[in-house]
Amino acid sequence: MYTNVQRINAWSSPRNISTALMYAFRQRGDTTVVDEPLYAHFLKHGQTEVVHPGTSAILESQLNDGAEVVKQVLMGPCSTPVAFLKQMTHHLVAMDESFLQHMDNIMLIRDPRAIIASYAKVIPNPGIDDIGVEQQYYLFQKLQAMGTLRAVVDARQLLLDPPGVLRQLCERLGLAFDEGMLQWPAGPRPEDGVWAGYWYSRVHTSTGFQAYEDRAYELPPELEALAERCAPYYQTLFEVALKAVGT
Repeated sequence: MYTNVQRINAWSSPRNISTALMYAFRQRGDTTVVDEPLYAHFLKHGQTEVVHPGTSAILESQLNDGAEVVKQVLMGPCSTPVAFLKQMTHHLVAMDESFLQHMDNIMLIRDPRAIIASYAKVIPNPGIDDIGVEQQYYLFQKLQAMGTLRAVVDARQLLLDPPGVLRQLCERLGLAFDEGMLQWPAGPRPEDGVWAGYWYSRVHTSTGFQAYEDRAYELPPELEALAERCAPYYQTLFEVALKAVGT
């Protein structure tokens, strides 16, 4: 076990390319990855009325208390010098956030319209607390004040130029870029959470970052209103996000 571990929180919205980014970091020989360690804590302590598929299995598979997750998982023993922790921003509820001062933090953002359109296919009628964009904005401010925010990564920019954006991200984290991060085997991965069957079907068919597809998203009125509410938060973060080379 390593005593001096670089611990990276990747704070994402749902229905982003966070799983693909986790798979990319898993290809590094120096990195251990963990899939959404605060999911069970969120299900137990969050205020959402949304019913998440596989709730019972998730609660049984993980520690349910955020303080214990921090102690045993986020800051616990690690067999590699780098730990990459895929996190959903909206999972960060009802807990002491001081651990953020002792870790490197990045944020993974996506156009709210794309998030909402994808999320609603699995869980209908999401609210602002379910998609995490507002929480990302406020966490962004906290991390900047702490001095532990290393980068903001936009999904579209990453898909437009995976090697270019990953190189920039690794540089911000003080890591050497590894070409192996661009490809992984298709299919389920050992690091997947028990919820993978509900959410990861598309990424399980991938062997790397899929090319960006420009799409128009049609939303019903109530979800259109949600997208409009989230847009200013997203735009603020996008302005400082890493950009594809040449854009």
